[in-house]
Amino acid sequence: MDISVGVVGIGIMGGTIVEHIARQSEAVYGYDSDEQAKDRARGVGVRVTEDVLTLAQCCAIVMTSLPSYAAAKSVIDDIAAAAEPGCIIVELSTFSIDQKLALRAKAAAAGHVMIDCPLSGTGAQAKTGDVVVYASGGKAAVERCEPIFAQFSRGCFNLGAFGNGSRLKFIANHLVAIHNVASAEAMVLAMKAGLDPKQVVEVIRAGAGSSRTFEMRAPLMAENRYEPPTMKLDTWFKDIDVIDAFARGMKVPTPLFDSTRAIYAAASSMGYGAVDTASVCAVLEQMAGLVRSPLGGGIQDGTERPRDATL
Repeated sequence: MDISVGVVGIGIMGGTIVEHIARQSEAVYGYDSDEQAKDRARGVGVRVTEDVLTLAQCCAIVMTSLPSYAAAKSVIDDIAAAAEPGCIIVELSTFSIDQKLALRAKAAAAGHVMIDCPLSGTGAQAKTGDVVVYASGGKAAVERCEPIFAQFSRGCFNLGAFGNGSRLKFIANHLVAIHNVASAEAMVLAMKAGLDPKQVVEVIRAGAGSSRTFEMRAPLMAENRYEPPTMKLDTWFKDIDVIDAFARGMKVPTPLFDSTRAIYAAASSMGYGAVDTASVCAVLEQMAGLVRSPLGGGIQDGTERPRDATL
């Protein structure tokens, strides 16, 4: 690959993406405000810059994987100011459609092209290239980026008009939110019934009740181990709010999705905000009167579960 590529936001997801690209190209740059993220990227051969402006000056294609809209606005302003006209900005984050459109307008005003390309998958999946790109926007820009997507994903869907990628991501995350809590509910029911949680994971995987979310998160629930996170629970709240607003705007009832919000909120209030979203299992365990040792030891009934975010 002879195209210089930059990734802004090299945390759980962006860091894995830039690592995959670095294995196949020396012309890959990265930036993050977190020093540990920078050190990890340097360790795999990424050219880490000290600011977004420097990265944008070096790259024809810049991918952004950011935790908030405020961060994205600042980053797009820097890219718009520093990049050569015609830079392709690949926006990977999960924001509302209106926010994505506002970011695209900022980029277009400076002569750049933005495409909307959220990813389906967790940080753990990204490590093995098991993510999917939901691409939308200019056809030529998407096609130019497809060889790069192939380096860190198992597929790219070109969904047409800008914003369709985000719309599809909202629907996918709607299902993930439900499946994650449903998986936790089933695991707690199984443990309360005296079944071996690791055996439950093995057996359910082989039958009709499984899902990709169950297969990713139920093993963490069985082990009572939620670090390192593949998706931090408090970060997930941003996505939940976006999905909720999207559904309400479409006047579509989402009773199952709505029922999960209280469980995620309870997990955050219990101190699980910085660990994996699979920790919703801990909430349901406490509600069921189940107590386990931190790494999945014996189970007792009727005792309050310790509120320990460090697990």
